Amino acid sequence: MAKSDPLDSADKFTIDPQVRIGHIHLKVADLQRALRFYNGVLGFAVTQYFGDSAVFLSAGGYHHHIALNTWESLGSSPPPPHATGLYHTAILYPDRLHLALALHRVLKAKIALDGAADHGVSQSIYLRDPDENGVELYCDKPREQWPRTHDGKLAMYTRPLDLELLLSEAVPHLSTGPRDL
Repeated sequence: MAKSDPLDSADKFTIDPQVRIGHIHLKVADLQRALRFYNGVLGFAVTQYFGDSAVFLSAGGYHHHIALNTWESLGSSPPPPHATGLYHTAILYPDRLHLALALHRVLKAKIALDGAADHGVSQSIYLRDPDENGVELYCDKPREQWPRTHDGKLAMYTRPLDLELLLSEAVPHLSTGPRDL
């Protein structure tokens, strides 16, 4: 008689809805170069250095959302295309305005975009960090706006995101320097 797999049972386990993905730890080739991106461009605050081979960064005073290290990757090349590994890190902004401000900083730093999309549930901008790791900057739409099928199931899609319109929303909030008195 064949042994049954307990993971194939009708009693499927469902993770607690309070569980969250807490942080990401990235191997980088050059710590200072990676810091210029994650701290200098995206604005994550440094919470702690771990010698000269690792640094922890966060938003809002959390211990860390992103850790960067060179323990196994100092001076290394990115993984080849079409290899397994992390597709991208997704950074959730609280709203469309903050996403627009992030896009402005990315473009000001002359970082190329891989794409931008409206997924129905969220709006996303895709780019690469200095080590060619995929990065998604996004904001969720309110749940009541999420597209659904006639029977209530989620119906995400991928449509173009109007970046000019998004950037125009940031303009009134950008500092143009000190005002003349």
